[in-house]
Amino acid sequence: PALPPAWALGHHHALWDSGDEQDLRRVVAGHQERDLPLDAVHLGIGHGTARQVFTVDEERFPKLPVLAEELRREGVRLVSAVEPAVRAAPGNLVYDGGGRGDVFVRDAAGTVGRGVGRPGDVVFPDFTHARAREWCGGLYEERLGQGFTGFWHDLDEPTSFAAFGESTLPRSARHALEGRGGDHREAHNVYALCMARAGYEGLRALAPDERPFVVSRSGWAGLQRYGGAWSGATATGWPGLRASLARVLGLGLCGVPFSGPDAGGSEGGSSPELYLRWLQLAAYLPLFRTHAGPRAGHREPWEFGTEVLAHARVALVERRRLLPYFVTLAHLARRTGAPCARPLWWSTPEDRMLRDCEDAFLLGDCLLVAPVLEAGADRRAVRLPRGRWYDVATGRAHEGPAQVLVDAPSARIPVFARAGAVIPVLGADGGPELEVWAPARGRTGGGLVVPDAGDGWVEPEIERYVSRWEGRRVVVEREGEDGLSEPSCPVRVRGLAERPAQM
Repeated sequence: PALPPAWALGHHHALWDSGDEQDLRRVVAGHQERDLPLDAVHLGIGHGTARQVFTVDEERFPKLPVLAEELRREGVRLVSAVEPAVRAAPGNLVYDGGGRGDVFVRDAAGTVGRGVGRPGDVVFPDFTHARAREWCGGLYEERLGQGFTGFWHDLDEPTSFAAFGESTLPRSARHALEGRGGDHREAHNVYALCMARAGYEGLRALAPDERPFVVSRSGWAGLQRYGGAWSGATATGWPGLRASLARVLGLGLCGVPFSGPDAGGSEGGSSPELYLRWLQLAAYLPLFRTHAGPRAGHREPWEFGTEVLAHARVALVERRRLLPYFVTLAHLARRTGAPCARPLWWSTPEDRMLRDCEDAFLLGDCLLVAPVLEAGADRRAVRLPRGRWYDVATGRAHEGPAQVLVDAPSARIPVFARAGAVIPVLGADGGPELEVWAPARGRTGGGLVVPDAGDGWVEPEIERYVSRWEGRRVVVEREGEDGLSEPSCPVRVRGLAERPAQM
């Protein structure tokens, strides 16, 4: 799997139709004024001139590079939507350049095929040809020049709007398929994979000191080499919430560890309760993205009332606190293939009861997250794997394997920490800290930490920690080739005032 930059593991907010500079400033200022962490804003294809790819509507965004640099100094990155459809109009620099390079998909008669996209009549690059990938990868230089540092591939199935029939290219459309040739029946499923490759490899060449951030709506086996996946148009409603969790877990098992839904769904009609529960779940998924747009309406937390805002702030702040843990999980996913979000049976696949559990998941080895997936629920049953688990909100210890009934108020969803876990977090001062959950008496625990500079290609050393009881205190030590040593950052031990759960 590709390793995302650290900022990409924070909170993203997408403005699908993009509005103008004032809308962008309103969203960023709204988060800052309400102490809501925000790491990136995604601009949909609507920010382009007449929705053309690799363009900027300068009337609505007159000085986008200046604005992007201003936001970056405030800790907010800009992410650009990129779609494969290119407006078929002479004078369009992308169209003219692609025509000179002979990179567009042709029809069965050998002429450049046409379709219908957001900007009107369009043509499509043939990403199954190395020449087309290299050409398209070079176009990202314009995006970098506009101040974008991340890229969101949309409608990359590819989509061609049609009144009748399939909303993609004709089956007879011709593709290079790496030199052997073939039609769209063969190329359709790998088209988005090849587009992601074009973007990733182009960015590696254009900005060699930065880790590319590319997320795709579509893909195929191997997509993880070039980035991650976002959910596309997620159905709004409680079934959509449940399905979004299944999608992330399924993709993780298929080798794509970095994915996530549009929290709240892509359409309008999300109730305050549904929005909050979706946001609380998404805050523990690898890609954490909220969404606003013409069909969804304003989806910023303050649009749902003061109670939702207060509870949303808790989830957003906790995500920011856990950022070093997400960074560690991303490094481990790249080195081992293990997904960040895992089904409960991951560590004990022989437990059939855990194999049937689809409403909770493990975040790495240390945390168990039990989202609320039903309307009106303020308690829920949680199946725990073997071992001791602490409710992180109450500190109560539960012994597994077992099914426990726990509170799930609107303020939070149930989250449990494995006894003995060593979790890298951000401390109260913003610096790194180790949060350690006391191991059960007579047992040891531990955890892995991968310190990261936030970007670049330096291979950091994996730090291995062990936790154990020594008399009346919990000792945490780092394991190395030279034996045990002190941790490299402050340690905070939790679970010492152990309160057994009331059964």
